[in-house]
Amino acid sequence: MCQTYSERLIDRIIITKKKNMAKSHETFNKKEVRKKKEKKRKDKEKKKLERKEGRDSNSFDDMIAYVDEFGNITSTPPDLSQRKAIKAEDIEIAIPKSIASDTNETIRKGIVSFFNDSKGFGFIKDALTQEDVFVHVSGLLEAIKENNKVIFEIVKGTKGPNAVNVKIDRE
Repeated sequence: MCQTYSERLIDRIIITKKKNMAKSHETFNKKEVRKKKEKKRKDKEKKKLERKEGRDSNSFDDMIAYVDEFGNITSTPPDLSQRKAIKAEDIEIAIPKSIASDTNETIRKGIVSFFNDSKGFGFIKDALTQEDVFVHVSGLLEAIKENNKVIFEIVKGTKGPNAVNVKIDRE
């Protein structure tokens, strides 16, 4: 059973041909799946190259946006000749204090903008500041309805100003 070199070489060639022939017996579906995967991979590579090439065309200046003095977003830079100097002391970072706390006068006049009898609360629009002030039935001296002109005192509540000692303005 001694084979010559040429016989062994022929056997190897036959074996490799048989292996290659086995691959050719793939089903149609397997070939289609392989083709789709290959196409997807090529498309992904193509998009990646396009992104790399496109990145150089967008400069940093094209991406900058500016805000003008009215708060609108523009693509043009501001005119530095119209620049105004602002002192750091003039900038307030807080909720502005209401006029009621600035003055010691707590007796106010206003109009009942909303009042719910069944729930026992409502709001009075202050004539001086035009702010809505919460009123509860426990703070009433007289029964009130919507659109009544009233006189009331303001006290600081847990969630903001509250109207107490509310009575109808008879003037």
